[in-house]
Amino acid sequence: MSARPAPMLEQAAKGTAAFEAAVHWLTDPGITRPSYLPGWSRAHLVAHVARNADALVNLLTWARTGVETPMYASGDQRAREIEEGARRPAAELRADLLAADSRLAVELAALPDECWAATVRTARGREVPASQVPWMRVREVWVHAVDLNVDTSFDDVPHEVCGALLDDVTGAFRARPDCPPVELRTDDADRTWPLGAPGGAERVVVSGDLPSLAAYATGRPVPGPLYPTGGGSLPKLPAWL
Repeated sequence: MSARPAPMLEQAAKGTAAFEAAVHWLTDPGITRPSYLPGWSRAHLVAHVARNADALVNLLTWARTGVETPMYASGDQRAREIEEGARRPAAELRADLLAADSRLAVELAALPDECWAATVRTARGREVPASQVPWMRVREVWVHAVDLNVDTSFDDVPHEVCGALLDDVTGAFRARPDCPPVELRTDDADRTWPLGAPGGAERVVVSGDLPSLAAYATGRPVPGPLYPTGGGSLPKLPAWL
């Protein structure tokens, strides 16, 4: 059976198109305006997403050749390349993004089926199969399309991606001592996601639609209403991504 993650490859392509569309009309003044990420302009985000594409090409090269090829040479190099990219004119930065996206698309399409099960390592040191690389790109392009602070919100993110983001956040926050005990629940109570370590204080149940729950869990602007039990304020979650 092929390990090729076809559904996530499709979502990566859709998310890349959404991010590129959000960047397409940005002018030199527009691209220097603040993003939703503290301390970063839209230009920083575009530079980051371009370099992330090249970093994921490195992981696919690792999977294909068996030769260890880290995402980034170092954290300092990653930060320096983002800062340098953020100083480029909008048209130049946009062209760099499109070229990096194209390189990644070629590598994703060309990776042999047997290589998707190869183990690679993320920038944070986690060992994962190469089949996780498309999800890593999905997460980057969709969430950062919202972070650009242009016209994209979590209402534009596919529900499958919102659900996968909530699964991702749950895995990251399940046992974190700095995460309050919260249970995220869709309006129809069809799906739930527990956050924070079990035991201790009773969980606050936060209900809402899927895009709003995903936005809240990832610390982004929430497009719709959320309803915590007791009608109080929403618990503050740790930073994610």
